[in-house]
Amino acid sequence: MNLTTKFSPKKLGTHSGIFHCDEAFGSCMLQLLFPDLEIIRTRDEQLLAECDIVIDVGGVYDHSKRRYDHHQRSFDHSMSTLTPNAKWTTKLSSAGLVYLHYGHDVLKTILATDIPEDTLNTIYSKVYETFVQEVDAIDNGVPICEGSPKYNIHTNLSSRVGNFNKKWNHVGKFDDMKAFKQAMQLIKSEFEETVLYAYQTWLPARSLVIDALEKRYETHKSGRVIEFSGPCPWKEHYFVLEEELGNDLLPKIDYVIFKDSGNDVWRIQCIPITPHSYTLRRPLPKSWHGIRDDELSAISGVPGCIFCHANGFIGGNKTREGVLKMCEKAFE
Repeated sequence: MNLTTKFSPKKLGTHSGIFHCDEAFGSCMLQLLFPDLEIIRTRDEQLLAECDIVIDVGGVYDHSKRRYDHHQRSFDHSMSTLTPNAKWTTKLSSAGLVYLHYGHDVLKTILATDIPEDTLNTIYSKVYETFVQEVDAIDNGVPICEGSPKYNIHTNLSSRVGNFNKKWNHVGKFDDMKAFKQAMQLIKSEFEETVLYAYQTWLPARSLVIDALEKRYETHKSGRVIEFSGPCPWKEHYFVLEEELGNDLLPKIDYVIFKDSGNDVWRIQCIPITPHSYTLRRPLPKSWHGIRDDELSAISGVPGCIFCHANGFIGGNKTREGVLKMCEKAFE
């Protein structure tokens, strides 16, 4: 459904005072969809009642009334509770609610091209998982892990948006609305970049992974190595396909080999246990870790070695034959 032909809002209401990434992001998406939308920042209920859409204030979530707040005690929705078959259980912020209800049309606006519905749904899921969900989680105080993290991230989008707010020791005049618009512009730039990357760069790699899996026994007799002609964003596609194929993909893949596009050398990369894990399914041998060149060739018994990373997740060789030999040695 193309919402722009059904609904032409004039005023968007959100709260005044200190702003956060979620309402700035929600406002950004809605203004992408409705470029003439005026943003009213207030907590005055009368003024909010005059707005066509209200986000992150008002204590009401009701799509039929275009009200998208998530602060009320009764609100406990995630993508999984509001979208059939959605897997994400992170509590939604106002940005997540806007993305839920308007995201497909926002994506079509950014991509500015007709794309099949299944492709649009794939991009929608990818962008939620890699961009929107983070905003939802941070705004709702959902920790990134159980227990105390080993380090904290201070450069996330929500933190950078927060830096546009008035500082406690600010001297002189401060234009709150100007700061809010600066935050929206920052989000807009990164959001559009994420969407375009997902469509133009990430999605086309799926066919490369499918082709590599179909040819895995041509790459190596074990069927546990896949090959690409150069580096590409293969990892998430691989794990989706591994799940889809199930027992048809046994044995599972341990190593990826590819030719480095910047140098006339070959790389061997280990498959992690999950797309974003640092734990590897089968690391390169520990005796190789952090070793280079002739010393690595002597230890491994493989001519032409260039390096092995100190954590054992990637290595290099001068030739394709050499990098396949590294795979075979690593299997032993």
